[in-house]
Parts: sequence; structure tokens; C-alpha cells
Amino acid sequence: MAAPSGPEAAAAPGRRPPFGSRFLTDPSRLFQHNAWDNVEWSEEQEASARNKVQENSRQLVPQDKQDEYELNANEYWNDFYKIHENGFFKDRHWLFTEFPELAPNQNLSQSEASAYKDGSTRKPINTGLGSCENGLCSLETRTQEHHQLDLMKDRNNIINRLDADGEAILKLGDLKLSDGDFPGSSATYRILEVGCGAGNTVFPILQTNNDPGLFVYCCDFSSTAVDLVQTNAEYDSSRCFAFVHDLCKDQSPYPMPEESLDIVILIFVLSALLPEKMQRVINRLSRLLKPGGMILLRDYGRYDLAQLRFKKGRCLSDNFYVRGDGTRVYFFTQDELDALFTTAGLEKVQNLVDRRLQVNRGKQVTMHRVWIQCKYRKPFPAGHKENGHIH
Repeated sequence: MAAPSGPEAAAAPGRRPPFGSRFLTDPSRLFQHNAWDNVEWSEEQEASARNKVQENSRQLVPQDKQDEYELNANEYWNDFYKIHENGFFKDRHWLFTEFPELAPNQNLSQSEASAYKDGSTRKPINTGLGSCENGLCSLETRTQEHHQLDLMKDRNNIINRLDADGEAILKLGDLKLSDGDFPGSSATYRILEVGCGAGNTVFPILQTNNDPGLFVYCCDFSSTAVDLVQTNAEYDSSRCFAFVHDLCKDQSPYPMPEESLDIVILIFVLSALLPEKMQRVINRLSRLLKPGGMILLRDYGRYDLAQLRFKKGRCLSDNFYVRGDGTRVYFFTQDELDALFTTAGLEKVQNLVDRRLQVNRGKQVTMHRVWIQCKYRKPFPAGHKENGHIH
């Protein structure tokens, strides 16, 4: 595909350019950089990838095992985070180049953007067990023998509890979200990260976006992951609310009303869901967006190296696989994602394939990655006036 053009392709002075701007025009320079963008595949390479997928998809996982992976999905992700804790993923500081919407009022230079990596410019954050700010309290007690956790926000009468089975229950009591009484209700810019893991997206957002009106919600299927976020020294309960949430359960509530969010982030999250449940998830997330709000997505693309490396017997259905640790992954096409978002009533802002050639210069090895990056906006109602234009 062609490199992006227009304002999104041009990086601000001093900042790393967005993907699609480092091209391998001279093969002799292959090992001079760690990665090359928008590397075109030959017909032979495409055919080889297609053949590998056909081969590793021939033998499907038995249905009883597939049912087990779905039933125990939260256990597999809990085990994942218990093993890796916060050492598996690196903080995603590339987010603000690819998704400037996460810090729309910031204009960091490269040196400023990298400064917080070692903590040198981080503002001290008062958090820790038992601390409360602005009526929002962090983790206070844990009864190990019952495996229960109570998280209370006194002013809003909100309790986020893990029961004996580790299932998240958000009790709103008599609270009416539509009345404007919810965590972050006074914020002017609200972001929800779905599938927050150990916080490798949410903490860079809190560090980089210093808008006093910012409030960030973050949730994960794994109670272990949410524990890692809540007990992180940088968790600031006056600016952030972390909670356990099952995307695939319609009755699993969100702590904010519909049409209250400016941004929803899905970074390598949608691919972990059962394909037949994806549309319902996107439909519900779209209802949380304000008119003009956007869903930002980055996820695995068809024929990514990870898909080609699967062995026979790991395939669940077309382009859907289970890893050795029991977690699952789907590999998308642009058209599939476009259909999911437009069916939910959203409008395309961006839908790009990032065919990246990663290079291990020490081992002289090349790896072809395929990711898809999307931005889809909730339209304004007909007749709405925005920036002088009638929609």
C-alpha cells in the first residue's frame, strides 16, 4: 500500500515520524535500522504466507477443548499476568505519534517525550494502598481466604468487588449514571482503555497528558492485571479508575453513562475475543462515545509472523488460534474491521495496514510483521454545528 499522505503523515519537528515513513529503498541498508515501514510483499511471499495458513489451519482444536478455552479464558489471562507481571510489555510511548488524540493539547519534543521513560520528569503521585483523593479511594483491604476485593468511591457509592470466583461485580446501588454522578463526572476529556493489562498504555497517557480535565478509565478481563494497575506507584485515583470487566458479557456494567467518552482505546485486545462476539462488543463501546468521539485500534493483521508461526493443531477456526498458554488471537483484514465499526454506526477516519520489516541486527534475522491501525468516529447528529460546519 502507499504511504500515508496529508497531515497525519507529517510529524511535528523533533518527534519520531509516524509509521509509513521509513522506506527500504536500498537492500544493502537492510541492517542499518531495527525496522522498515510499508514493506511491499511480492506475489511469491503472499502466496507462501497463504499456503502456511492453509497448512496450519487444517487440523482444528476439538470442540470440547475450544469450549474449555472460552469458559476459562479469564484464568488463562490471570496466569499470564501472574507469570509476567509488568515485565512483559514495554510502555507504549509510540502511542502519541500514532494516536495524538490521546494527548491533543500536548506538543512534546522528542527529548521531552523520552524524558519520562526514566522517571526524571514524572510528577510525584500520591497513591498506594488505602489512599483517597477527591472522593475516589484506591485498594484498601483484601481478604485472602475469600479472595475478595472492595474498591469504594464514597461520593458515588460505587463498589467494584471480586467475588470468590474472581468475577467482577460493579454495584451502582441507587446511583443514576445519567444524572452525572459517576467517577470522572467532572472531567472534560474522558478516555477508556479496554484491555489495560499492567498499564503500559494508561500510565504513559497519565504522564504525558497534563490536561487538568483529563480522566482515564481502564479495564481488563484479568483481575490480576487490574491489581497490577491499582497497586502501581503511579496509579492516581484522582485521574484514573481501574476496574475488572468482561467485554463479552452484556450485563457487565461500565462505570460511566452512554455518550460520555471522547476516546476508547483497543490495543491488541479485540483479537483476543471469540470472533462471533466482536460485533456486539463494538456496538456497545460505540454507545459509550460522545458524538465526535473515536475508537482507536491497533491489532494483528492477516499473515502476520505470529500467524505463520502457529503449528498444526492450534487453530480454532479461520484465522483464530490458541497459544500455548491458553490465550487466543485472531488475525484481521482491513475489510473485516471496517465492517465491524461501520455496522456499529461509526465513520472511518483511518484504516491502514502497517507491513513492517523488523530486523535483529545482532542475529542478522528479518521478521515480517503485519498490524492494522484504525480510527473510527461517532458521527454528529444531523443538523449539529461543529467548527462552523453543519453536519
